[in-house]
Amino acid sequence: MTDTRLTRRRFLLGGALGAAAVALGGCDAGGQDTPTGQLLRSAESLTLQAQRRLQGKHALAREYTEADISPTFRVNGSSMPDSELYAALLADKFADWRLTVDGMVARPTAFSLAALKLMPSRTQITRHDCVEGWSAIGKWTGVPLAEVLRATGVLPGARYAVFHCADELEKTLDGSGRYYESIDLVDAFHPQTLLAYGMNGQDLSVGHGAPLRLRVERQLGYKQAKYLMRIELVDNLHGLWGGNGGYWEDRGYDWYAGI
Repeated sequence: MTDTRLTRRRFLLGGALGAAAVALGGCDAGGQDTPTGQLLRSAESLTLQAQRRLQGKHALAREYTEADISPTFRVNGSSMPDSELYAALLADKFADWRLTVDGMVARPTAFSLAALKLMPSRTQITRHDCVEGWSAIGKWTGVPLAEVLRATGVLPGARYAVFHCADELEKTLDGSGRYYESIDLVDAFHPQTLLAYGMNGQDLSVGHGAPLRLRVERQLGYKQAKYLMRIELVDNLHGLWGGNGGYWEDRGYDWYAGI
């Protein structure tokens, strides 16, 4: 499945990073605090700025028709969190599950799944592009993240929404193996950024992130955090485990994964 617009967009963004790529040619990226690591972060910032200049902050990802929905949509990452708490919530069909929204908000709130389903909803059919090279089209239904953030009241100075998840991919004493992700408030308030509770006309399956997952449609698949438990509004990402804004980002992936 080829999208010529996606290929052209990547070419244009790649051109904006040409100088950085030449400078890094043949080099080991090194740590985040090395000169090379700092250059990589500068290149990533250029990617973000170039994409938003080319597309605009409010440009929409392409949406498809029912006929385009993929017959299979593979489960990637965790297929079931290794967590006694999650198992108990699942056994009770998530009746006791709550999404906590806190941090730099005026009204910290714990939302039940039923409460989220009563909020204004959006359904969109979009393509999921995985960093591993596969794609699939799915139909997502959920509450726009912007609705939840407006209900809780984002405080001045907040810059990022951090998504804390139920799955722990590595068992670590300091919690650094727990899956988390983050996006800035531009993407958080984008109309296609959803807290999705439905996929292809049904409730989310466990493999696809039940009861709630993030859909941030202008970024790659690893940004689409599953098994959401908490959203924290913060002014910086430095105090979170590796300080790079996400589980995979702490292991070398780009924080901004725009497509």
